[in-house]
Amino acid sequence: MRVLAECPLYPTESAEKVRKALRNLFPDAVLGEEGARVRAEAGDLEHLRELLQDQHIRDTARDQFIAGWAGNFLRFSLSKQAAFAGRVSFAASSPLGDITVTVEGEDLHVVIDHVAESTVGKRLSQDQPPHRRH
Repeated sequence: MRVLAECPLYPTESAEKVRKALRNLFPDAVLGEEGARVRAEAGDLEHLRELLQDQHIRDTARDQFIAGWAGNFLRFSLSKQAAFAGRVSFAASSPLGDITVTVEGEDLHVVIDHVAESTVGKRLSQDQPPHRRH
């Protein structure tokens, strides 16, 4: 599995604060900058899983993951401000720009079930068709 998180870096923002926001979500990620974007590449979602459990938002996360699942890719957006504070908030076009997270890999239904386990016990099946964003 490959996890790529990236977000815009505006001239009015501190690059260190944006890197801290990414590190708060993906502490073991390799960080880099490409132009006006900061990128983080990680190999797992374990810390994000812990944050989702601590904040009691697994079902919300699960809905977002399923909505962004297409084939071998899973894409969702997180608030940069919330991430800086060590929190997870699924973003809806924040003026500061969102953190776009793309997860690439096989068997994403297993990843979703592990990272955002349903609180009502529903599990995804491999042959369940992924939802698509419109």
